[in-house]
Amino acid sequence: MRLFHSTLLLISAGMACGAEALRVATFNVDVTPPLGSPLCCSAGVKPAARIVDPLSARGLILLGPPKPIVLVAVDWEGIANAGWDEWRRAIAEAAKTEMDRVSVHTLHQHDAPGYDPGADRELERFGLGAKLYDPGFMRQAIRKVSDAVRAAVGNSQTVTHVGLGRAKVSEVASNRRVLGPDGKVKYVRYSACKIPEARDAPEGVIDPYVRSVSLWQGARPLVSITYYATHPQSYYGEGGVSADFVGMARALREAELPDVAHIHFNGAAGNVAAGKYNDGSPRMRPILARRLADGMKSAWEGTVKTPIHAGDIGWRILPVLLPPAEAIRDQQHLVRVIQDEQQPARLRLSTGRDLAWVRLRAARRTTPLFLLTLGPASVVHMPGELFVEYQLAAQELAPGRFVAMAAYGDYGPGYIGTRIAYSQGGYETGPVSRTAPEVENVLLTALRDLLATPGGKAAAR
Repeated sequence: MRLFHSTLLLISAGMACGAEALRVATFNVDVTPPLGSPLCCSAGVKPAARIVDPLSARGLILLGPPKPIVLVAVDWEGIANAGWDEWRRAIAEAAKTEMDRVSVHTLHQHDAPGYDPGADRELERFGLGAKLYDPGFMRQAIRKVSDAVRAAVGNSQTVTHVGLGRAKVSEVASNRRVLGPDGKVKYVRYSACKIPEARDAPEGVIDPYVRSVSLWQGARPLVSITYYATHPQSYYGEGGVSADFVGMARALREAELPDVAHIHFNGAAGNVAAGKYNDGSPRMRPILARRLADGMKSAWEGTVKTPIHAGDIGWRILPVLLPPAEAIRDQQHLVRVIQDEQQPARLRLSTGRDLAWVRLRAARRTTPLFLLTLGPASVVHMPGELFVEYQLAAQELAPGRFVAMAAYGDYGPGYIGTRIAYSQGGYETGPVSRTAPEVENVLLTALRDLLATPGGKAAAR
């Protein structure tokens, strides 16, 4: 643990002085892939065969702190490693800010593309290039988002109030890991589940609340930002590109509040999905969407507004070194798997993603965590498919404050479990997790540091 903790560096952004006005700009860009594109980084999902509904990259730019802060939510499976850095670098240049003041997240839909150029470079050496995604489309998407950010900066609006609300969402989220009497995983209750005993089991550990952060100009709402922790899949895998039920819920809210920019972030949903309430039939997508949209609406209607100025905005970065899973530490073994044409194509492709991530760990490339302070609210920006326990821990570490979490930032590490979960078996803590059990110590220590004094300046460690 000391090895990882010694790499932590906490940097505090300077707070704007006085009562300088806060300003916000928003953008919304279509990032729907062309037909034929790989989806979900080819993880057993058919290529794009039809467009069910478009995918978007949405975000906001906070202006008034020393340099702009940019938050982005993308309707893709994941943006990983060098690809995540590439997105943030391009957006930072467009917004005239620093790369570490940009946080990019995905909502993790599976009938959507993913981006990991480091993995593609590893695979290209063995004739497997462009199997994970469409490179030309990816370049175009980054350029479109950057252009939209550049244009948005010139169309900002003054913010006078921040609004905070939360509400329960009924019959959507359930824990994926159903334990047996021996304390081991008996069933993995995936996004869709048809096993009666698994569906009848309790919801398990979830965060039942959707949280709403809104920005206002007097009585006029400008931006609605929502946070909810669940895998977003209702059904998928047949090539029908879709933002799935979370995108549909967002669209329902757009129809109800058409003059407001709607941005949704997925919380720590690595071990949370709709499996208890979803049989995987197409009819369930609009039902799940309506349930989530109802929760969003209730959170909005329960909003409490507080005056806010630029000086009430804080931004911190805390880089951490995530410990790699033991199974992927041997880079030469991973190379041999990729080059072995007798291995299944799916395994070779996923191993390329493993190799890209572990090479960065070997080079001691850190992963930044971010904390945005908006007056009485703290929003934590985290990597990977975090288990929901990290989200609940963040709330406990800042009693009396409104705490929201956006996960699925850098998607490189894949699933990030708790220490005990790695001993319980189950899908999420198997080969799809690229981190070791010690990751819990690293992240909990980091969360304590980030949330220790949300209103004050952070000390360097």
